Amino acid sequence: MKKYVLLASLLGLASVGRAQQAPMAPNAMLGGVPRPGHDHGAVYLNWSYNRDWYTKSDIRFKNDKSDDYDFTFHDAVAHDHPSMSDFWKLSNLTVPQYDLSVGYMFHDKHDLGIEVSWNHLKYVVDDFQTMRVSGNIRGFKFDRDTVVTPDFVHLQHTNGNNYLMVNLVKRWQLLAGRHVVLSGIGKVGGGPMISYTISSIFTSHAEGPFHYEGWVAGASGGVRLELYKYFFLNTDFQGAFANYTNSYIGADRLGRVTHHFGSAQWIYGFGFMVPL
Repeated sequence: MKKYVLLASLLGLASVGRAQQAPMAPNAMLGGVPRPGHDHGAVYLNWSYNRDWYTKSDIRFKNDKSDDYDFTFHDAVAHDHPSMSDFWKLSNLTVPQYDLSVGYMFHDKHDLGIEVSWNHLKYVVDDFQTMRVSGNIRGFKFDRDTVVTPDFVHLQHTNGNNYLMVNLVKRWQLLAGRHVVLSGIGKVGGGPMISYTISSIFTSHAEGPFHYEGWVAGASGGVRLELYKYFFLNTDFQGAFANYTNSYIGADRLGRVTHHFGSAQWIYGFGFMVPL
């Protein structure tokens, strides 16, 4: 009997010793199953500038309300407009083609996240280019190569060709030092285009307003140099498909412009990350 009492006492002491060595945190047990500690994410803000390139586009102009025209530019060429003069002045920060992103990286590894980005690109259809124009204007039908002057039509999304996107973000750690980390960054996402079009047709000029003009979807890949966990430099290349379905033209804004194109964007900038 004494042997059993001694054995029970020793087992009890061993249990108390283990409990003192590794105390269970409050709420560490959930339904009898140990729960691991919470992961810590991070929020970040990124400010960048960009250069852009566009594919050719078929652009349709139509107005059956205040005028009578329905014609198409075939394979129209467009370019960007960097506007980087004096960009370093606080009052000029948003004049160039810029990108602003706010995101959240999940877990301690920060290898998966989600972000909202505002990509301010600029899109200008080249004036005086020769292209095929087909359709009708006020009962006159035509289909021929035409030199398109600003007195005929001018079109630019320069305030701008804005992509408002929600992106899934994936991070791969490439190299790591004590205070410096080089990571690969991939993104895929989409959203609406809240754009501001400046245009004229038959010398009838119109500007804006900001409104929903279509949708965009895209993906990007790049690298991020992270310094002391809180600051980073980044560069990315983004490919996107933009579909304009509701752009205004004409002073009365009753004309409509529809077209779609591909865009390539080189992004370079910096940001701050705050671990939680």
